[in-house]
Amino acid sequence: MTENLHPDRIARIELDEATILRRSETVESERRAALRDLESDNSFRPLRAAENGHKGPWALHLAVIDGRLAITVHDGQGKEAGTIGLGLARFRRVVREYFAICDSYYKALRKASAREIETLDMARRGIHDRATRQLLEALEGKVETDFDTARRLFTLICVLHIKA
Repeated sequence: MTENLHPDRIARIELDEATILRRSETVESERRAALRDLESDNSFRPLRAAENGHKGPWALHLAVIDGRLAITVHDGQGKEAGTIGLGLARFRRVVREYFAICDSYYKALRKASAREIETLDMARRGIHDRATRQLLEALEGKVETDFDTARRLFTLICVLHIKA
């Protein structure tokens, strides 16, 4: 519990609901889990905001604007502390792969053997890990964070990619 008092963490995160056009119950469940896990345990330090004297814990708002992820950061006092922009084109392929393997995995849950489900789950986690490393590279020089936090952020990026 003491870790939750640390200033270099995300206290609150929200997604731009206007960006998200449609979500299945499975995706909604993934979104809720990622948000819950992020808010309970994470490490996040936006470098430019910290250099400009802002202190966390941080509140984030994630949106997709003109094909870019916009992470609007507010400091512990509720003041806007800047926006971190990431081009999403670099994530298109891995997001597509992740959606495809997740689709196969969720279909397999209904009819496949335990071994097939385990194989698909391992593939799903492997793609998620690769995407997380890619996200960590994209955040380098902008945000100090850990693997688990970046992994959950990638899940939220996926949610923002869903189109009707």
